[in-house]
Amino acid sequence: MEIIKQGISIDKPDGTHVDYFIFPEYEIHYNELQPRTIQQWHHHNVIEETIFVISGKIEIHWQVDKILFSEQVSNGDVIRVENTPHTLMNNTDCCAKFIVFRFVPTGKDNRELIKNDKHLDII
Repeated sequence: MEIIKQGISIDKPDGTHVDYFIFPEYEIHYNELQPRTIQQWHHHNVIEETIFVISGKIEIHWQVDKILFSEQVSNGDVIRVENTPHTLMNNTDCCAKFIVFRFVPTGKDNRELIKNDKHLDII
């Protein structure tokens, strides 16, 4: 077991604070998107991102086949970004907080393994 109390902390020029926790096969980011902040449009060629909103409201914009979409998400919502070009905006007066899980998918369906790989221990 490993307990990590602090990641690589970065304050980006766009108003986003990020704590990066980088592991050999995946990465976790804790993000704080300040009020009235817009991130740059971006995408990843290989990495897939999944975003879990902890608090606040975020407007996500994305593009598919040159068509723009947007939706507001809030605490408890999950966004599976995949490799889609996207940007996040906080159009509120409160800080929005979310966690990003980044990984390189292998194409293998591991849902059954993930759901059932729990073994009870007697200590």
